[in-house]
Amino acid sequence: MSTSNATILEQLKQYTTVVADTGDLQSMQKFKPTDATTNPSLITAAAGMPAYASIVDGVLKQAKLDAGASASNEAVAAQAFKTLAVAFGRKILEIVPGRVSTEVDARLSYDTDKTLAEARAIIKQYEAAGVDRKRVLIKIASTWEGIKAAEALEQEGIHCNLTLLFGLHQAIACAEAKVTLISPFVGRILDWYKKDTGKDYVGAEDPGVQSVTTIYNYYKKFGYKTEVMGASFRNTSEIKELAGSDLLTIAPKLLEELANEQGVLPRKLDPAHAAKLTIERIPMDKAAFDKMHVADRMAHDKLKEGIEGFSKALEELEVLLAKRLKELAA
Repeated sequence: MSTSNATILEQLKQYTTVVADTGDLQSMQKFKPTDATTNPSLITAAAGMPAYASIVDGVLKQAKLDAGASASNEAVAAQAFKTLAVAFGRKILEIVPGRVSTEVDARLSYDTDKTLAEARAIIKQYEAAGVDRKRVLIKIASTWEGIKAAEALEQEGIHCNLTLLFGLHQAIACAEAKVTLISPFVGRILDWYKKDTGKDYVGAEDPGVQSVTTIYNYYKKFGYKTEVMGASFRNTSEIKELAGSDLLTIAPKLLEELANEQGVLPRKLDPAHAAKLTIERIPMDKAAFDKMHVADRMAHDKLKEGIEGFSKALEELEVLLAKRLKELAA
């Protein structure tokens, strides 16, 4: 493709599957990503937009009917948010040709059995609406318990996207569990190192970029099928440095910047290059995982912070839904 008329975004799509990191359907229609991914924060933001009031209200009315007249608004809202994520997912799948990621309640991140039950319930909702499970990725936090749940789900043909991933130990455990996809959080890694060191990082020096590059090369060197999807970007420089990653999930603001930029975008990540590297294979079990997790301050801090953040977003969403229920009843 000639760079004289190809934007950076168009060139990126030659190397990498571009995923929209948003709950905003209008953004998806504009940038035409292959896949889309959401999280509790994005669903909460979208649920508060007037454009999506009809989706929210429809979910709430059905949840109220299912719960019965005696159920409190808070109890109905607690059930409704699970249905709301699937409602947005179904709308998203009308726009994107590929897959949508729908997240398990972050408050279940350290409970394998409850994660399994909720993941199966999400898939059941999609299939009841006529959506093939192949078009859905269940998002689960990359705790040891979450990874074990994903391993079991994959054996049932339920594909998973392991999120809040910051360390190589998490990535290796996911690959050994044969999960479909991982989402290492580039920008959040950068945030931690900037705060910890007081330094600014540019281009290939960015610790988030380096982390994903290491994971990608490890996977390709040892022939793992798990796909790498860089996520949580702070700037387009990070995205350009990861051109060639299996997938990249990008927020609308950065998609806009890439769509408006001309120039040459070289491929930075390549399986053929990775195959030639000398990389030591690391055996992974729970003991090794726990040891590496404690030793990696950044991964330890950011996983804990991420689970707490997504849990808080869910609580905010439940409050928003309970308030909307009250308005609907008035």
